[in-house]
Amino acid sequence: MIGRKYVDEIISKVEKRNFGEEEFLNAIKEVLNSLVPVFNKHPEYIEEGILERIVEPERQIFFRVPWIDDNGKVQVNRGFRVQFNSAIGPYKGGLRFHPSVNQSIIKFLGFEQTFKNSLTGLPIGGGKGGSDFDPKGKSDREVMRFCQSFMAELYKHIGLDTDVPAGDIGVGAREIGYMYGYYKKIKNANDQGVLTGKGLAYGGSLVRKEATGYGLVYFTEKMLSDNNLSFKDKTVVISGSGNVAIYACEKANELGAKVVALSDSNGYIYDENGINLDIIKQIKEVNRGRIKEYLDYVPNAKYTEGFRGIWEIKCDIALPCATQGEINKEAAEILIKNGIKVVSEGANMPTDLDAIELLQKSGVMFGPAKAANAGGVACSALEMSQNSSRLSWDFEEVDSKLKDIMVNIYINSKNAAQEYGEPGNILMGANIAGFIKVAEAMMSQGIV
Repeated sequence: MIGRKYVDEIISKVEKRNFGEEEFLNAIKEVLNSLVPVFNKHPEYIEEGILERIVEPERQIFFRVPWIDDNGKVQVNRGFRVQFNSAIGPYKGGLRFHPSVNQSIIKFLGFEQTFKNSLTGLPIGGGKGGSDFDPKGKSDREVMRFCQSFMAELYKHIGLDTDVPAGDIGVGAREIGYMYGYYKKIKNANDQGVLTGKGLAYGGSLVRKEATGYGLVYFTEKMLSDNNLSFKDKTVVISGSGNVAIYACEKANELGAKVVALSDSNGYIYDENGINLDIIKQIKEVNRGRIKEYLDYVPNAKYTEGFRGIWEIKCDIALPCATQGEINKEAAEILIKNGIKVVSEGANMPTDLDAIELLQKSGVMFGPAKAANAGGVACSALEMSQNSSRLSWDFEEVDSKLKDIMVNIYINSKNAAQEYGEPGNILMGANIAGFIKVAEAMMSQGIV
């Protein structure tokens, strides 16, 4: 078929042009392979070179970030911003500060962000950025000096109608505050909407902290109800212990589930009576501590070094909310053996391609990241709307809009899967629904 041949040709070209960029190439393959029936039905996309253009970022920015630590020593990190696609709106996507950040990861995240943002139905394009700087163990002054140096270059490339960054791993309200303060100083402008994830005192939105975790659960709740199931009385395992994991845990608890495990990069905790979320918030949000400290409060809980073992815990629903590639084929086999019903992604591509294939073949409901974790960027766009109108909406209004967006993402993904011959394949449906909106916008705007 013409679609298969076209997709294979583009994947081959991308592999040659981006040799060794494993994360980016995996994202390309996962998306493009699901689009084969689209090109069979719409050969005009082939004629207009949509894929050739959509796999190539519109702009990539790499820069040096020098800063001085508390000992007076000069440190140097790398800064990145990939502006992937602006067909449906200004670039929008988070900034990640983590030692693992490199060109491949930022490109993979920007590519995914393009379709995730499209799925929200909001007028935002796709981008991503960050640095290999690690905020863990740094003083507030060190973080501030780094953020100011980072923004001294980034400010040249962002703007209200150009590119609007947000937070991601390692970038919370503290980092956003430091970056916005320096942006405001050097631009001499109160462009509040140029960054999202801000504090409530200067243009932030209610629900932003909770949005990705809440949105994940809203999406999963709709997927469950569509299959005559619910969160009530289900056992849930959540990886991670940042904002996404904490607030997914909170919302799952509200819906009657019992969350028994959380993790961080060092290991995971298991509490058979259900995780005490107030303790987790104290450790992570106040003390900026490690998950192991949970045992200081709940000595009967168990702590295990290493994060992959968390998927050996028997559960009904798995919500991976830590980082990419955390569920491999072996972990998927264990989850299936233990009777897992749903895997829904709160992190960006935490399940590798072999694991996804195995889960789907085994009849496990699968919520892909670009759909299930779109709540964060959706709420960021709602923050932009509030900034533009100089208004602040109350918690209930933002939360209601967020839930509507997540439910619509599920419905649109489900309908696209049905239309293109894969009923129930929400991953394929999300890829197709996100892609078609971007492709149509690109078709309308000519070869640019």
